[in-house]
Order: sequence, then C-alpha cells, then structure tokens
Amino acid sequence: MWHYPEFDPVAISLGPVSIHWYAISYLVGISLAWWVLGKRSRTQNLGWSGEAISDIVFYAVLGIILGGRIGYMVFYGYEQLATDPLVIFKVWQGGMSFHGGMIGVFVSLWVYGRRFHRGFFTVTDFIAPSIPLGLGCGRIGNFINGELPGRVTEVPWALIYPGEVAGRHPSSLYQAILEGPVLLGILWLFSAKPRPVMAVSGMFLLGYGSLRFISELFREPDGHIGFVAFSWLTQGQLLSAPMVLFGIAFLVVSYRRNSI
Repeated sequence: MWHYPEFDPVAISLGPVSIHWYAISYLVGISLAWWVLGKRSRTQNLGWSGEAISDIVFYAVLGIILGGRIGYMVFYGYEQLATDPLVIFKVWQGGMSFHGGMIGVFVSLWVYGRRFHRGFFTVTDFIAPSIPLGLGCGRIGNFINGELPGRVTEVPWALIYPGEVAGRHPSSLYQAILEGPVLLGILWLFSAKPRPVMAVSGMFLLGYGSLRFISELFREPDGHIGFVAFSWLTQGQLLSAPMVLFGIAFLVVSYRRNSI
C-alpha cells in the first residue's frame, strides 16, 4: 500500500489571488478538447472552420461551468444548497457534477445550433469524441484535491488517505483512465468511419454510462448520500443508467432512420 501524496490544492499564489490545480485541470482539459476538435475536423474532412470550433468551445464551456456546478449542488449537495443558497457560487471549494455539466452542454449546444442553424445532433456528434480528454483531466484534478476516495481494499496499489489507516482504491485515477483515454479510443475509432446522425452521440452516452457504472463499483459513495438503492447502487450509477439506455436508443434510432 501507498500513502496518498498530499498535494497543495493551490498551484500558484500571487498575493490575494490563488490559482488552484482543480482550475488548471479544467483549463488543460478544455484546451485538449479544443485541439481534438480541430484535429478531427482536419483528419476526417468534416468541414468545421476554426471560427466555428471556437464558438462551439465557448458555448460548451458555459454549459460545463453552469451545468456542472448547479448539477453538483442538486444531485449531491441539495441539503447544503437549501441551507445556504449562496454556496452554489463558491466554486473554489470544489464540487462539479459530470451529469449536470452534460445537461448544461446539451442546453448550450442546442442554443448554439439554433443561432448558427446547425442540427443539434450534428453538433453533438462532432463534439462527443473531444470530451474524454477533458473528463480525464478533471478526474486528475479530483485526485490532486484528495476527492473521490475509493472503497477499502487490500490491493497492492491501494492508497492510505490522510486520517485513515485502511487502504482505498484510487478511484479518481480509475475514472481518469476510463473516462479519458479508454473512452477517447472507443469514440475515435467509432467516429473514424461515416456514421448516421445521432450515432456518435449515442455511442458517447453508452460508453460513458457503462464505464462510469463500472468505476463506481470502486468509488466510496458520498458520505451524506450513501447507497441509494439495493445496498450497492450509488448516485453516480443511478444517474449513469439512463445514459446507457438513451445511448442504446439513439444508436437504434440513428441506424433505422438515417442513411449514411
């Protein structure tokens, strides 16, 4: 077993201004997603201009920040939100929900599509393969913050977190790998060939939902929520299950209704 390497959450401190590693992880993730969008457009001749990609990134980032924070407080911190509504603005304390961010991105991309006259699923199919590297960077930020400790285990690579004596799965690193390079590989290979509209979006939902459901088996449930059903189902799994179902439905519908 290994002791968790306690990191200073503040990467750079300039007087009253502090830049946290968590924020840097998001900036790196967004930059990588931006790079993947450009590379995919060029290598697959998708015809998206640099200006159009910049616009998509702008709208998506708004959705991530607003949806991620609101989603976290609703899904995981509702009691705290009810007691102190202003806590929703305290983003420096950490707390972002992927599922909330996903909803936020869907809304922002719908607004983008309406403004620039592009189909919603045309936009989501294009952006989906760029998301995993951003997700992986976010999970690394979770690890640096000491967040998302795993369940107690005796595997050789277990980490002993501060104040504990038992080793735990480094579940945030598991999620960084599964939601990052593994999901990227799946989506990149799937989208490398022409697919019907909605298919790539469906594969993203199916892939992420399945991988998140698996990784949650090693993650300790949030202390104030615990298991939500059956003495083993976590909040993350409950939120991921519909993604799997919608992903399958999107794939079925896309191949039935669309021609390549």
